[in-house]
Amino acid sequence: MTTPTSLPPQPLSPLDGRYRTATAPLADYLSESGLNRARVEVEVEWLIALTDRSLLGTSPLADNDKERLRGLYRDFGQEEIDWLAEKEAVTRHDVKAVEYLVRDRLTALGLDSIAELTHFACTSEDINSTAYALTVQRAVTAVWRPALVQVIEKLSELAQEHADAPMLSHTHGQPATPSTMGKELAVFAWRLERVLRGIDASEYLAKFSGATGTWSAHLAAAPDADWPTISREFIESLGIDFNPLTTQIESHDWQVDLYDRIRHAGGILHNLATDMWTYISLGYFTQIPVAGATGSSTMPHKINPIRFENAEANLELSAALLGSLSTTLVTSRLQRDLTDSTTQRNIGVALGHSLLALDNLRRGLGEVALARDVLLADLDRNWEVLAEAIQTVIRAEVVAGNSSISDPYALLKELTRGHRVAGPELAEFVNGLDIGDEAKQRLLALTPQTYTGLAEQLARG
Repeated sequence: MTTPTSLPPQPLSPLDGRYRTATAPLADYLSESGLNRARVEVEVEWLIALTDRSLLGTSPLADNDKERLRGLYRDFGQEEIDWLAEKEAVTRHDVKAVEYLVRDRLTALGLDSIAELTHFACTSEDINSTAYALTVQRAVTAVWRPALVQVIEKLSELAQEHADAPMLSHTHGQPATPSTMGKELAVFAWRLERVLRGIDASEYLAKFSGATGTWSAHLAAAPDADWPTISREFIESLGIDFNPLTTQIESHDWQVDLYDRIRHAGGILHNLATDMWTYISLGYFTQIPVAGATGSSTMPHKINPIRFENAEANLELSAALLGSLSTTLVTSRLQRDLTDSTTQRNIGVALGHSLLALDNLRRGLGEVALARDVLLADLDRNWEVLAEAIQTVIRAEVVAGNSSISDPYALLKELTRGHRVAGPELAEFVNGLDIGDEAKQRLLALTPQTYTGLAEQLARG
């Protein structure tokens, strides 16, 4: 057999290939280049923080020098990416390469006098934990969260639109007390909003306390400085939270909390995807044809629910990765090991699959139409769901002294369990009941379409 020729360089992950358009915004923060840009930002801002406090015999930099320094990360681009790749090939150390980049640019800016303050008293994890806190915070708040909010907003919109659309419920897959489609969609919106509040309350923690979290080198160089306060003020000035008590690494507990919450949201979204798939299968929703799209390679009539299937699969991948992150990051041997290094490089992959799922859910929810006629026909085939209402009313009548029926549940069980009951048959049964006339009239007025309780009000909020 002839061996095929090698392909030109190709992305191995579909997130960087087929699905690049949907996931590209995350790369600004959670790619290797995004991480390096944040590392440069931390190194530069630490230089400015030290000189602003006139530490170690320095003086505050002029405002224009600060702006030129900040240009190192604000204008970070391909030139810096290539420079770092070349330097890291020699250093075999990513953070050291960043330090050398900053030193090199200080020389170019004529700021050699503060070059030795670059990476001053820092361990790599001071820079990394801060850079990860910044990039994850920005990725979640600027990219992932808005995508989740769009899905919630679409769900809420559909919940309002279909608040009054009665439908047969299916508990255990069997016909059950009717609801409305709007109320069922509102349940998902409410669940997601609750989890989102927890995500919004998340901390993004960084350490900045040296080789083993003791500020030892800091005190050796400047014993009179209040280094814990300086470090806290520096980290908080970046808009993130400070962890004062660590080993060499920041403990990553905040990441475990965050990823578990995002995974929880993903579980709810997965439930939404499978329910929407099922509603489409039942004919409750029809899919709006997209011009030029092929549903099946052999069956022209089909419109496959690919948005929800794609979302389902990507949420499962995301959950697996987020679970692995949570499990691995919570542990580090003694004062540190490097298991977290490779693990954290996959944060973007985990969030990327989640983001792709959110994109598919948003699109999918916008490409369906409710088939109210199907919902009504289904209800009309299942009058036996009124058995719950009838036996509950009989019980109330017994309590009120208006009925002598001894076991209302058994009575309705005998009538309805295991077979269909049509409207006229049920009306005849109600007419023969030993209950008060007012209660009887209420039951005779009920239909499966009207037996929805407060569903419409719940959907409208």
